[in-house]
Amino acid sequence: MYTPQFQDVLQARQRIRPYLARTPLHSYAPLNDLIGTEVYIKHENYQPVGAFKVRGGINLISQLSPEEREHGVISASTGNHGQSVAYAARLFGVSARIVVPEGANPGKVAAIQGMGAEVIAHGAGFDEAKRYCEELAQEHGYRYISSGDEPLLIAGVATEALEMLEDEPGIEVIFVPIGGGSGAAGTCIVAKAVNPAIQVIGVQSEASPTAYESWRARRLLSLPSRTFAEGLATGVAFALPQQIMQEKLDDFLLLSEEEIMRAMVYMIERAHTLAEAAGAAALAGAYRWRDKLQGKKVGVICSGGNTSLEHLKQALAAS
Repeated sequence: MYTPQFQDVLQARQRIRPYLARTPLHSYAPLNDLIGTEVYIKHENYQPVGAFKVRGGINLISQLSPEEREHGVISASTGNHGQSVAYAARLFGVSARIVVPEGANPGKVAAIQGMGAEVIAHGAGFDEAKRYCEELAQEHGYRYISSGDEPLLIAGVATEALEMLEDEPGIEVIFVPIGGGSGAAGTCIVAKAVNPAIQVIGVQSEASPTAYESWRARRLLSLPSRTFAEGLATGVAFALPQQIMQEKLDDFLLLSEEEIMRAMVYMIERAHTLAEAAGAAALAGAYRWRDKLQGKKVGVICSGGNTSLEHLKQALAAS
């Protein structure tokens, strides 16, 4: 397993370009007033699957060997990664199976099935689903796609940061949500290649702090994951994103569930956009840091918009 470099991101952009439109980067006066400085939202919630991970799915599946295509792919997901794999597999005529936790977001499950992938429900959380997925891959010879330890996935999702800095080169600080860490790792690769002075700040829920604690300890940890934000819900750290983040990530914030829910409402009220919990988490981080950001241009990655009605009601009730 190699560590992707900036050149890999440039190649990924060429592979992805025929299949995905560039997502918008918008600044909203009410959000600027809230944070007290210029804020630019990268709208990955506008992707055809509603989340950034589709970039990585297309980059990876486009590079499968003929044998891997024949056997098909399998992956574990709480939703967005699974949609990415399903979407890309359909594009390239590859059979896909997605193992989800029992009780996974029903909207995301329906979307995965609608793209033609087989959904297998197993386990109470992501980590149990992942273990079962790995067993099925070994038993049947499927190409197992990790949601974190895949260089082609990281290079693919990194194209979101590349677009952001092309559209607004003056951005000085980027906030990015972290579950497994592929998006943050990709953002670090791009930001530090374009301008090493750009700060990349990761955010995660304090109810699922595995990536944060692993980053601090500089070793891979396994911790309970209890957050309502599926995109941040990882109980086992991934080696490759952690390696990249430990080298390049400038800081890492843990957010309360209430801060994340409040940011979901800010997105609706002030940017007129629907963000799932993980998609709003970066804004929550910018709000937490607002006193440190005065006079700076700030990039916020809205990683996805696939919230459930239940989560939306919960966020509105908490605001």
